This record gives sequence, structure tokens and C-alpha cells, in this order.
Amino acid sequence: MKFLGADLHSHPAALLIGVPYDATSTFRAGSRHAPGAIRWASQSIETFSPVLRRDLEDIAFGDEGDLHVEGMTPEAMVDSLASRIGALEAATLPVIVGGEHTVTLGIVRALAGRHRDLAVLQLDAHTDLRDEYEGRRVSHATVMRRILDLVSPGSLVAAGIRAGTREEFLLSTGLRYSSHRLAIPPEVWTWLEARPVYITIDIDVMDPADAPGTGNPEPEGVSAHELLTFVRRLEGLRVVGVDLVEVSPPYDPSGRTSVLAATILREAILAITAPRPA
Repeated sequence: MKFLGADLHSHPAALLIGVPYDATSTFRAGSRHAPGAIRWASQSIETFSPVLRRDLEDIAFGDEGDLHVEGMTPEAMVDSLASRIGALEAATLPVIVGGEHTVTLGIVRALAGRHRDLAVLQLDAHTDLRDEYEGRRVSHATVMRRILDLVSPGSLVAAGIRAGTREEFLLSTGLRYSSHRLAIPPEVWTWLEARPVYITIDIDVMDPADAPGTGNPEPEGVSAHELLTFVRRLEGLRVVGVDLVEVSPPYDPSGRTSVLAATILREAILAITAPRPA
């Protein structure tokens, strides 16, 4: 099953790739099932966004299925994904559906080699800045720390953050911006507008009332309306890649989290691929 509106294109403007991987997940695993669940849930929504007034049918949007990562170590999975992203045409927007948050490292590794001034925008409940977790240096809990091995702290903007260790929050003071709020200050947004941006959306940035199907839910998150409003603003940025991670279908019996994830992806694709003013 393909994601809603996806078709065959030799040179797609946006290409969705699933990464069904959750080998380092803790507390509530299951995000390996998310790419299939989100594709299935996408059949319940329309290709047209009445807010953005755009339609997936009007863009060259493809879905090439899932990357084969079953049984891989985290390091091997990251290498495989980095290789796949590196092989994409520069004009193609990678839209990655995890899977656990570790997948973001592979994408950023590929894009940081292509864009020297890459900025990373993290929407997440957790800092993910541990240097090591449960004996691993590459995991869902260390992913942003490993990304800081690729880009400078001043290139990372984090929003929605409300959980982490004392040490992680101390480290986060050196980032370009980090806050529990989703709103980005005007001066930081202006800084983002001037460079290529990679966006990672961990579904747990949202309040569990709106998105219960995730591995590590955190209270006092943002609402569906807040996140969708934010995603629609991406039209103003030069986004070179986006992912949505950490949906865990086994903990989403109603399917509401997968439907919301599909809607977020539709709005993100339509906003990002909108023509930018000259």
C-alpha cells in the first residue's frame, strides 16, 4: 500500500521512504509498525488540504516503500539510510517515516555532507542529547547528541522539549534555541529562513491526549491544532528533508495517532513543496 496520493514519477519532487526500525526503543516498542500503519491510515484522509488550498495530486509525489533494515544494528541501519538519502537527486525532498528517532541520524549525515550550512529543527518532547544510553552511543535517546557530531550546537533549534536529564538540559543551553514552547522567536525564524533546514518531528512532541500511540508519551505537550499550524508555516523555509518518527501503533488502538501522523505528513509535503517567492 502506498501513502495517499503517491504515484510513479521518474523525478519526484517529494519521495516518501519508510524505515520500520525500533531496535533501540525503550519502554514501549512498536514504531517499526508505523510506516505501514500510517500508509493505511492515509486512506482515510483527502489529498486536498483546505487550509493550504493545495493538493497532493498536483505535485510529483512518490512512495518507494520501506528500506530493508530488519535485523540490522543501529549503526548499520544509519549507514544504510545515509547511503539511500545520499543517492537521491538534489531536487527531491526526502520524506522519511520511522521507526524510532535514531533514523534521523542517517538522514542528517547524508544532508550535512550536501549542505555545509544545514540547520536542524527538532520538534520533540525529549532532548535526546545523552552521549550514551543503555550501553549504546547510537540510539533513540542519543540521536541529537550524535547529530551534534555533524553540525554545530548553533545549528540546532529544538522546540516542544519538556523531558531530559539535568545534564541534557545544561547542554541544551548551548543550542541556537531550545524551549518547551512550539513558538519560535522571530529572530530565530529569520535565521532559519536564510539556510537549508532539516526537520525532524517526533510525534511525542504532542500531548498524549491527541497522540497516545507513541513509545514514550510525555504530558503537557502541544495540541494537534498547534502542531498542524506550525507545520503549515514551513512554506516559508527552504526545507531539504523531513521525518516523522516514534508513532507506535500497538499503543494506538483507535488508530487516531496514525491518522494524525498521515495528516501531518500531507500538510508538511504540501507546505514544503509550495513555490517560494523569488
